[in-house]
Amino acid sequence: MKFSKEQLLVYAITDRKYSPLPLAEQVRAALSGGATIVQLREKSLPKAEFLAEAIEIKKVCADFGVPMLIDDDVELALKCGADGVHVGRGDTPVWQIRKIAPENFIVGATAKTVEEAKAAEQEGADYLGVGAVFPSPTKPNAVPVTKEELRMVASSVHIPTVAIGGITYANMEELQGSGVCGFAFVSEIFAQSDIAASARRLLQRAKAIVK
Repeated sequence: MKFSKEQLLVYAITDRKYSPLPLAEQVRAALSGGATIVQLREKSLPKAEFLAEAIEIKKVCADFGVPMLIDDDVELALKCGADGVHVGRGDTPVWQIRKIAPENFIVGATAKTVEEAKAAEQEGADYLGVGAVFPSPTKPNAVPVTKEELRMVASSVHIPTVAIGGITYANMEELQGSGVCGFAFVSEIFAQSDIAASARRLLQRAKAIVK
């Protein structure tokens, strides 16, 4: 799938703990509301179950023409036919993924500094995830990134940047003018009683903020 910065606008990151619904149903609801990209994040699911789940959710994402990425696990991403992967600072290097991944495979990388951002771009990253820009219940020990640091990172590279960490409908407007192309959400989508409606309102606000 060809990647564009518009796909980062509402970046949905899954977390199964928030809803009793099957994860594929949660993802379908998020996509019906307007989520523009999905990252499947599973930290404790056995590999075989994770693979089966990823294949199922990839089909859901394909129905909407939306890319599905896998968090961290490059091998599983390639096995399940995911559109890409997002890697953290301690995961498989971007340059190494580029050696084994097919053409148009999306690679996102975490960056907290200008130096890390430039290095990821040089290695071939398609976009950067920068945060935590607000305190995050998903990653309570995440190193915070100030709004000025976010702006500096976004302006230091030519690839798009997505803000991550504790972002809600109420606070995302604080990031206006930071240079980001989108916003990543976990609980603000998947912990809501109406997942589709939440994604829809986030998309509307994101469009108003990202010019």
